[in-house]
Formats: sequence, structure tokens, C-alpha cells
Amino acid sequence: MSEIKILWADDEIDLLKPQILFLEQKGYSIVPVTNGYDALDKVKIENFDIVFLDESMPGITGLETLAKIKQIKQDIPVILITKNEEENIMDEAIGSQIADYLIKPVKPNQILLAIKKIIDNKRLVIEKTTIDYRKEFQEIIMAMTNNMDHKEWVEVYRKLIFWDLELDKANNQQMREVYNMQRTEANKEFFKFIQRNYLKWLKNLSSPETPTLSHTLFKSKVIPNIDGEVATFFILIDNLRYDQWKMIEPLMNEHFRKVSEDYFFSILPTTTQYSRNAIFAGLMPSEIEKKYPTKWSHDEDEGGKNLHEEWFFNEQLKRYGTPIKTSYTKITNHADGKNLEDNILNLMNNMLNVIVYNFVDMLSHARTEMEVLKELASDESAYRSLSLSWFEHSPLSDALLKLKDKKVRLIFTADHGTTRVQSPAKVIGDKNTTTNLRYKTGKNLNYNPKEVLEVKNPDEAFLPKANLSSSFIFAKEDYYFVYPNNYNHFVNYYKNTFQHGGISLEEMIVPFMVYQSK
Repeated sequence: MSEIKILWADDEIDLLKPQILFLEQKGYSIVPVTNGYDALDKVKIENFDIVFLDESMPGITGLETLAKIKQIKQDIPVILITKNEEENIMDEAIGSQIADYLIKPVKPNQILLAIKKIIDNKRLVIEKTTIDYRKEFQEIIMAMTNNMDHKEWVEVYRKLIFWDLELDKANNQQMREVYNMQRTEANKEFFKFIQRNYLKWLKNLSSPETPTLSHTLFKSKVIPNIDGEVATFFILIDNLRYDQWKMIEPLMNEHFRKVSEDYFFSILPTTTQYSRNAIFAGLMPSEIEKKYPTKWSHDEDEGGKNLHEEWFFNEQLKRYGTPIKTSYTKITNHADGKNLEDNILNLMNNMLNVIVYNFVDMLSHARTEMEVLKELASDESAYRSLSLSWFEHSPLSDALLKLKDKKVRLIFTADHGTTRVQSPAKVIGDKNTTTNLRYKTGKNLNYNPKEVLEVKNPDEAFLPKANLSSSFIFAKEDYYFVYPNNYNHFVNYYKNTFQHGGISLEEMIVPFMVYQSK
């Protein structure tokens, strides 16, 4: 480690010689000055790793010196040292972005700890994160060798996301490679789990072995959160993954109190057309087609596939005998978002307000098409960062801030997630075969059965058939379907893009978060 250089400004610097000697023996270089003016002169001409600043000095106070130091070198860490414990002094110092705050008399070990918190923080975080992940790595491996149920799979996924975010902070490339291998292995085992259980779930909805699915979400999780006393806002952000939510979560925790963190499983295909229609109708796709034949559009039909969500939503509430005042708002562009921001307080008169926000889905599709977004969201970490940046500056965030002092309940969820695809899989079909990269439906599909979940009889999966001989296939892990025509071009074009429709932890396990006013 290169020598750490510290500037120490204190009008009683001679009394601090024992502390300075202690730090020099630890390998730190100390430059002492007796007033704020000299400290500013030093900062202008020399580079320091840390500045220790006495708050009470003649001529120019520590806080005044601090403000001028920040104007010269904004990023330099400053530790304020003072005899004054008045709250307004502490508030002003913290507001001026000090790195730490110490009360006199300071002991050598106090100062050493403050230095380590600043200088050694990143290294210590990397070391601790690496040790802790290695320990949990074995526990996750052991869990995956057991015959886990859906609750245990959710816990494994939560742990994987936790370590994904922690390794982002640690920036340890070696452990990142280990983690990526484990995430890949987890998705292999998860695919086997879905292969064994998915059709059983659909036949046994009341079984404890069956998780909440898209079409049972309102009945099992949303309606129980409507109590008639507070306005409930059901906010569905299309295509939002659990890791993206964890990036947004601290912003919500700042203004609202989290009541619960839950989940549900998206139905297959994990796409808006299927999963979101199922959520709002409270029915599986084939049931929607049979009950409301004019409201369901097949994949190859022209026009939008989610044009009747509000109608489905109202019909579902009627079936459950829930006569409450509701609203339904779909946001597909910035102007819609600003309109929501302007009018959200008017929605407080309703017991249940549904807000569907489409930005993240548009982001994933735009990323596939636009080279600049491929650069900005080159991997999961960058994709998360871009999603956080969107939310921070979105009309949705501004609208929610208007509710922070109101008596409300907020439910955040999605319809499905998305996964980064890397392994091409050849598929052949006729001209009516669907174009989605993670699932296909059509006649006479030709594919490698080892790379997919086959549903030869769509009735078993409650999926509508455009033709009597239609079947479905769903891509596993990080596979994506490519036709043999112009194969290499499309392999390269779609590799490392974020897609949905298939089977992965990221696509199927959907967050369901409940908040209320603080």
C-alpha cells in the first residue's frame, strides 16, 4: 500500500504530538498546520488522502475551512474534530459532506479507526464479502442438491441476488466469475424443477406445493390487502426483475414503511401478452379465450395483445364480489407519466388504483435494437443501474412522493422478468411460427428437445391454440431461438440481449412488495 498522506489542522497541534507519532509509527504521513488559512494553502499545492480539521480555530472556523476545501477539491475526505457537541454544528457538518465526526479528546485508536473506515473501507469490504460468499456458496450448492420446493427456490434466488449486488460493490472479478458459474448452475436446476412441477401446479391450484401464479395473484395477494380504510395503489412495472427492484427499494424505504416482501411465479410464456392478461383476468390464457373469445388475440393476430386489461380487471372483481371504487391507469410514454404525477392525489378517493408502467419493458426491447443502449446496459449490473436511473428521475417516482404524507398502501410488482441470453438454439417452423426468442408456438416445430420444455398439448398448460396441431416450446437457462436462415447474423445480433418468454429464475420469480405510510 502506498503511503497515506494526511493534513491535520488544529490550533493546538502541539498537544496532538502523541497521536501524530502513533499514526506515523503505523506508516501514515502527517502534515500539521495550526489554522484554516494554512490548511487551504496546503490543499491548493499538495495532494492529501484525508484532512483532519479542528472545528474551533482562530481566524477561520473549521466549518468555514471545510466549505473552502470542498470548493478546491470536492472529493477529498474531511474528518471534523471538535469539543462542541451542539446538534446544529453536527447537522451543518454532515450537510457539508464530512467523511466522519470525532469529539475531543480523541484517542489514537479512534483516529486510526476513522482512517481505516475511509482508506481501507473498500479493501476490507472486498475481503469480507469474499469470505462470506465463499461460506454461503457451499450452502447454496447443498440446497440445490436437495429436492427443493418453490419456497426454497425463492430463498436461493434471493440469496443469489443478494450476493450479486454485494459483489457489485466489492468489484472482485475472480469471485464474480465463481458467482456467474453458480447462477448458471442454479438456472439449470431450476429448469428441471419447473419441468417436473409446472403442469402439476396448474392442475392443483389449492395444493400447498403450488405457488401463487399470475392468474391467482389478485385473489391470493392483492384483494387481501384491500381493507376499505386506506387507498391501495397496485403498481405493476412491466418486466421488472427482482434485482432491479432491490436497486429501487432504498428509495421507497426512505419515504414509506415496508410491510412485507413476497413473490409469485409468472405463468408460461413469461411475456406481457400471457402473464399480464392472466393477472388482470384472474384466468389462464385458454380460459380467457373461452370465456371472452373476442378479447383474446393470438400471437399472429394483428394489433396489440393487452388492450383489454382494464375490462378483465373489472370482470375479475365482479367474480370475487368486491364492489369497490377503482381506477386503472396505463403509462406508455412520458406524457402519460406526467399526467399521473399531476393527478395522483385525485386517486386517493378510490379504494384500489391500478397503475401499469411500461418503461422497463420498452428499455429491454430498445436495448436489443439500439447499439448505444447495448453499451449502456452491457450486463446485469449496468442494466440494474440504468433501471435505477430511470426510476429516480421518472414521473412515477415524483408521483409517489406526493403520497408519502398520505394514508396509503402501495403494492409493487411486475408481470414477469427478463434474462440475458447467450446460448443459441436452432428451431425450424412454418411462416406462422411466433417470433419470440424465448418461446415458440406453431405447427410442425423442429428443435432439440434437450434445450426446451415441450408442451405438445397446449390444453395441459391452459394455453390457447391458433391451430389444432399447435404446440409450444420454452427455452431453458440462457438459450434463445434462432432460425437456420442467416443464422450467424442473428446469433451475434441477439447474443447478450435481455429477453423473456422462457424459463429462468429471473423471468419466473416475480417480486411482490407491500408498503404503507410511515
